[in-house]
Amino acid sequence: MKTVSAQQALQALASNHRVYIHTAAAAPQHLVDAMVARAPQVKNVEIVHLHTENRAVYVEPQYKDNFHLLSFFVGPNVRKATQAGRADYIPVFLSEVPLLLRKRILPINVALISVSPPDSHGYVSMGVSVDASLAAVEVADVVIAQVNRYMPRALGDGLIPLSKIDYLVEHEQPLHQVKPANITPEEEKIGENVASLIEDGATLQMGIGAIPNAVLSQLHNHKRLGVHTEMFTDGLIPLVEQGVVTNEEKVLDKDHIVSAFVMGTDITYNFIHDNPRVLLKDVAYVNDVAVIRQQPKLTAINSAIEVDLTGQICADSIGTRHYSGVGGQMDFIRGASYSDGGKPIIAIPSVTAKGVSKISPMLKEGAGVVTTRANVHYVVTEHGIANLFGKSLKQRARALIAIAHPDHRESLEKAAYDRWSGHF
Repeated sequence: MKTVSAQQALQALASNHRVYIHTAAAAPQHLVDAMVARAPQVKNVEIVHLHTENRAVYVEPQYKDNFHLLSFFVGPNVRKATQAGRADYIPVFLSEVPLLLRKRILPINVALISVSPPDSHGYVSMGVSVDASLAAVEVADVVIAQVNRYMPRALGDGLIPLSKIDYLVEHEQPLHQVKPANITPEEEKIGENVASLIEDGATLQMGIGAIPNAVLSQLHNHKRLGVHTEMFTDGLIPLVEQGVVTNEEKVLDKDHIVSAFVMGTDITYNFIHDNPRVLLKDVAYVNDVAVIRQQPKLTAINSAIEVDLTGQICADSIGTRHYSGVGGQMDFIRGASYSDGGKPIIAIPSVTAKGVSKISPMLKEGAGVVTTRANVHYVVTEHGIANLFGKSLKQRARALIAIAHPDHRESLEKAAYDRWSGHF
């Protein structure tokens, strides 16, 4: 296969095309820059992707006639543009993004991906992100791959033959690093509370950030844990090295960590390189409720922007201002609720950094309900654990007020009193 420059490869891009960009730390920045450089020659190019790292210059105002973004998840690099209306968002469960691509509801003309160098058998690895990007590779008219020696050779669904790729562009680019956040005393307490719900032999799903890391830091005395998650980061590695995570009690993919993508530092990237214990798989499989529910004691740990007194979860917007996306929260909340011994958990600090209660009388006007109140079981803050499953609306409100920040409990009680006309 002929290796070409990024500029040569991007000649395949034309006006009115739809472009898919590889996810998170796998976003091929060199190819993205070459795409933006083509702006004077193209109009009305639609870009679709999940969360990506690094620069997203294509959403800047000067490119409004050239590029338009429809994202499946709003990351920090496109959040301002989305909130300003220069970019748009497609609400979709993470498990169903591959369906949109494979059924050609959103046909892909050009897929920009990042891969490891070819092995001796002519295969490259999609490395740190398989997720929905594998589907994009399968259906795109043209696949352009940035070959990057920094990309680990991850095993699983992301091993693809060179015959699937139309243009190879060699360019070294260190992967985006996400260092673990410092854990506050409040987050540490949340971690303790969540850890108290996790049983030996449980299968874990959790994301990135201080609270997941706080939970992981409390699990060193647990035994025989498994991992089936849409993503993981550095905090998981010590538990594997210490023999806490063995995956021996999983029903599917026994003895293996399964994820759709990873994001962290070189600690994580080096860990997955050529590691037969780790399988990065298509998110249509990883986040399939029918798959998730088969794992024993599936414990799903997710977060929220806001929870109302009836248990409705807003996790993607602050009022009408879009902040992130639906992602895989509902996939795993439902899967965990069906799992034998499973526990769906929403873990949040009781207040924001500005002291505003995250447990509120009602969601802000325009807020999106990502997880309905009927789906919510456990809500955890630094002040305790509320199990809402099987509880009435007023019982839920009492349970949530009990784990709210003490400074806000009185006002929440008043709101509940008013809501139920004094019968609270």
